[in-house]
Amino acid sequence: MAELDTLDVIVLAAILLGTVAYFTKGKYWAVTKDPYASSLASANGAKAGKTRNIIEKMDESGKNCIIFYGSQTGTAEDYASRLAKEGKSRFGLETMVADLEDYDYDNLDAIPNDKVVMFVLATYGEGEPTDNAVDFYEFITGESPTFSLDNDPPLGNLNYVAFGLGNNTYEHYNSMVRNVNKALQNLGAHRIGEAGEGDDGAGTMEEDFLAWKEPMWKALAEKMGLEEREAVYEPIFGITEREGLTREAPEVYVGEPNKMHLDGTPKGPFNAHNPYIAPIEKSYELFNVKDRNCLHMEIDVSGSNLTYQTGDHIAVWPTNAGEEVDRFLDIFGLTEKRHNVISVKALEPTAKVPFPTPTTYDAIARYHMEICAPISRQFLATLAAFAPDEESKAEMTKLGSDKDYFHSKVNAHYLNIARLLATVSKGKKWINVPFSALIEGITKLQPRYYSISSSSLEQPKKISITAVVESQNLPGRGDPFRGVATNYLLALKEKQNGDPNPSPFGLSYEIMGPRNRYDGIHVPVHVRHSNFKLPSDPTKPVVMVGPGTGVAPFRGFVRERKKMVENGQAVGKTILFFGCRKATEDFLYEKEWEEAKQVLGDKFELVLAFSRQGPKKVYVQHRLKERAKEINELLQQKAYFYVCGDAANMAREVNAVLAQILSAERGIPEDKAEEIVKQMRQGNQYQEDVWS
Repeated sequence: MAELDTLDVIVLAAILLGTVAYFTKGKYWAVTKDPYASSLASANGAKAGKTRNIIEKMDESGKNCIIFYGSQTGTAEDYASRLAKEGKSRFGLETMVADLEDYDYDNLDAIPNDKVVMFVLATYGEGEPTDNAVDFYEFITGESPTFSLDNDPPLGNLNYVAFGLGNNTYEHYNSMVRNVNKALQNLGAHRIGEAGEGDDGAGTMEEDFLAWKEPMWKALAEKMGLEEREAVYEPIFGITEREGLTREAPEVYVGEPNKMHLDGTPKGPFNAHNPYIAPIEKSYELFNVKDRNCLHMEIDVSGSNLTYQTGDHIAVWPTNAGEEVDRFLDIFGLTEKRHNVISVKALEPTAKVPFPTPTTYDAIARYHMEICAPISRQFLATLAAFAPDEESKAEMTKLGSDKDYFHSKVNAHYLNIARLLATVSKGKKWINVPFSALIEGITKLQPRYYSISSSSLEQPKKISITAVVESQNLPGRGDPFRGVATNYLLALKEKQNGDPNPSPFGLSYEIMGPRNRYDGIHVPVHVRHSNFKLPSDPTKPVVMVGPGTGVAPFRGFVRERKKMVENGQAVGKTILFFGCRKATEDFLYEKEWEEAKQVLGDKFELVLAFSRQGPKKVYVQHRLKERAKEINELLQQKAYFYVCGDAANMAREVNAVLAQILSAERGIPEDKAEEIVKQMRQGNQYQEDVWS
């Protein structure tokens, strides 16, 4: 074989390099910039190219007011955005909204006193910070946080405002804002106005926020020498029609959450920024009654990095019903343009576009906006300026300013934005509303969280959920109010079980997902870890109280202990108090409890309460009282006590009944018994997984 001379080698090398370059273009070089890179970065835990120094960020963007939020479901983030917008439009403040996890906190002491910091903080679970606020909370409430300067007191220069989002059905009501407020004051910071508290448990969150912010703005204007001006709508987002693009173009998002999903190559870590499109292995109906539905679904996560522990939550990313999407697009005169491609750009350097672009009006309404959510009174006042006629404008102004009138006309009927506007204008289209105002005023479609009803010991890669399909008949409303996520899941269940075009209650869904990527019955999910856990010592007794779908995590607990016994482990006494309406209608997992009894023997006991089966209603709290002696004895053996379900009524009553049991059985005053229950909570011996 002839030897290659130098020229041959150079030519071959050039050909090789050219070939490699050709096949790697767009992958390793000449990569098209992702217009929604922040989502991808978040999905992988990276914040590339962003400063974590809040002083630098405020200086480079010319801001004098920063609103930090700690948010789990998006409400606190929404309130932060509303404060930013109002501060700018009414008082000329240069505002920015900031996620607490995006910045460091050691230079809070260096923020000049002619600037203001606002904290909008939700309390999650049993008094815990939201996921994005954990580091901040631990820093600011730590024993001696270290700051960048040598000020005395450390935060003597800091002017701040605080509002909390809580739920009075939890013991640690609004503890996040209370503890942060106390820590900031101990460090010498100056609070402007009162520290506000919103109460989701009483259903007054929105009105609490509105009532708090007016005196706050007055105090802030006085402190900073601000002059109020007539608020004029200034868009935060610019909308550009992309005439050269169609929705079939590969770079157009039609519902995908980020670039990896758009490319069809999603990879982990899968989390709150990056869902896993999980196959539903099986699904079936649990109720034996015509007018109510309860679903059991088993979701396969074996193709992902997702793991869970018994007692955790799974988040389901829903899509809006087609009929509601149609209604929304119709009232704003967008039906003909629904598939037009648009780009959305932040006109303000610190604002974030809440979904990837370029995209379509249909995709935004279907996959990214809470178009079925309750409406804020403040948002209605904003929309009044764009009303189609003077009569509608007057009605919107009244709805925006009169809380009792607003409640009677809007809240009482669970009206969403499209339904309300159609009612107000008697069907006239609201074509003057800028689409940017809708992006700003309607919250982002949020995942829904469900208690996992399977055991990770028994099936580590299969997650079960148990969900009642939400449907409420309301006075003065023609059709029932239907939950967004559970009706979507019902359609998936019907499709899986043989219906080619499911439309439960007349609602249809894009079951195949964007670009048919959910084909084969898939649902986007991620896992949220919880502190609701069985004792680490399996021989400890457990008492579980879970009526209705509150039994979900306890199905997981019982299956866990059943599996332990099958593996040769010893377990403690396991008592489950379960309640439903009738044994023949909604007795969840009846056969499974019998199977558990076969394995666990006298270590497992099911105590039943049927509320509509006999002459009088019997609830789980009644059954608890009947077993007072045994409950007290188990607690003296350090049994763990668990409650799951409705927070406002059942959980509160169970808490009270337990104190009454301890008082009667131990012969102590009730206030002393209440203190024991409180100590049980603090020691994690009493755990709740409840919802309002």
